[in-house]
Amino acid sequence: MPDANTALLAARPSQTRLSTATLDRLAPGVERPAYDRAAVTPGIVHIGLGAFCRAHLATYTDDVLATGDKGWGIVGVDPLSPAIRDALKPQDCLYTLLVREENRDRLRLMGSFLDAMATADQLDEVLALMATPEIRIVTLTVTEKGYCQDAATGALDETHPLIRSDLADPAKPRSVPGLLAEAIRRRRAAGVAPFTVLVCDNLAQNGIKVRGIVVRYAELRDPDLAAYIAGQVGFPCTMVDRITPATQDADRATVEEATGCVDAWPVVSEPFKQWVIEDRFPLGRPAWEKAGAILVEDVHPFELMKLRCLNGAHSLLAYLSVIAGIGTIAEAMADPQLPAVMRRLWVEDLIPTLPPVPGTDIPAYTAALETRFRNPGIRHRTVQISSDGSQKLPPRLLEPARELFAAGKVPAVIPLAVAAWMRFLLEQDEAGTAYTVADPLAAALTGIARSHAGDAGALAAALFAIEDIFAPELTAEDAFRDAVIRHLDSLMTVGVAKTLAAFLAIP
Repeated sequence: MPDANTALLAARPSQTRLSTATLDRLAPGVERPAYDRAAVTPGIVHIGLGAFCRAHLATYTDDVLATGDKGWGIVGVDPLSPAIRDALKPQDCLYTLLVREENRDRLRLMGSFLDAMATADQLDEVLALMATPEIRIVTLTVTEKGYCQDAATGALDETHPLIRSDLADPAKPRSVPGLLAEAIRRRRAAGVAPFTVLVCDNLAQNGIKVRGIVVRYAELRDPDLAAYIAGQVGFPCTMVDRITPATQDADRATVEEATGCVDAWPVVSEPFKQWVIEDRFPLGRPAWEKAGAILVEDVHPFELMKLRCLNGAHSLLAYLSVIAGIGTIAEAMADPQLPAVMRRLWVEDLIPTLPPVPGTDIPAYTAALETRFRNPGIRHRTVQISSDGSQKLPPRLLEPARELFAAGKVPAVIPLAVAAWMRFLLEQDEAGTAYTVADPLAAALTGIARSHAGDAGALAAALFAIEDIFAPELTAEDAFRDAVIRHLDSLMTVGVAKTLAAFLAIP
């Protein structure tokens, strides 16, 4: 993607680049920030500069800034690569949000990110900023794997290479837990109250989970620091929702044509967005409720509904679609079989595991999800959703399967989804087209798949043995194991369409 940005800009050197100085050249239909950016000061550091935060957190905060509360600008920090920083800095961190609906596009220029940094070459600057009193909240979207967690337990993976590196040199952290702990240590040493850590990733009980990870890291580094973090730092839970596909060159071209300016890294999203936040911010927060956020005492029912119904359905659709050669979720929803399988996943396996959600009709929620999935303007690539399955399957699908067995029920569709993931690890779709498995355990998983490519039972058994993914009490259930192996054998021998036809024929 960085190479694509560089090529895009180099190929059109005479074109106008988006920036503060070129705002007057934007086409009149583009929405602009409804406030003076020069008057805004930073109050939030956001770690993880991917598309989601720039379509979600940025939008809510942009709306708050427009109300006149100018102390909550965002400084974005990329912990992996300087690529997005290098794309945004020449644009004064302005970028276009392309909201895609079936019949029209809405373009909005986002101004809530005031600066962009990268830990790769600005670590000292990042830590210095995080230690200033003005920064009262640190938000994060670094994906499940960014927290260096053990996928099976959700606790800190104490053998993770980044954690080992940070414990050896804690003043120069490379991991997210190490970065948070060092910034909090510096604030404490300077007599500055700790910021609130607001996790915006799709983890069950995300604030509680990341608090445990950071506290454990700190225990390994300095027990006194760990006690301080445990007692003084807020980690409210959140639930976030907005479908945000990866930006493509075609999206950049659309933005350039519509705005009249080159934008190196715009963001694409659906119209829908939702944010549920536990209201625990000792140093204050933006009035995100003015922008539509829902502030609650307990976010758990909301996040469980979203994690299972939306993300669980996405995983099911993604793995079946990739191996069938279906490129996007909207195309999957046009398939004659996949939507019916998805509905059965909701009705038979997932909704029965959910607690009541305040103010929410869950069947109506899933019906709305289906409408969102069908939006042809959102080209949410199935191979993108397929990433990090070893991290995503446990909270999305394996946990509800365990709960069903504990309640004396047998999951009907989850074994099919698990079988689809196992078949996906073969790195080749039914037409013989290769793809790449993106996963922290990719080398091990694809190696297992290659070793047992012709034997569904052996492949399943080898993968079931990975306790970082599969809890032993789940794989001890004969009904689960047998169903996964049966579906996997069918997917490997007769393919997706015939497998789904046989599955749907069984009431």
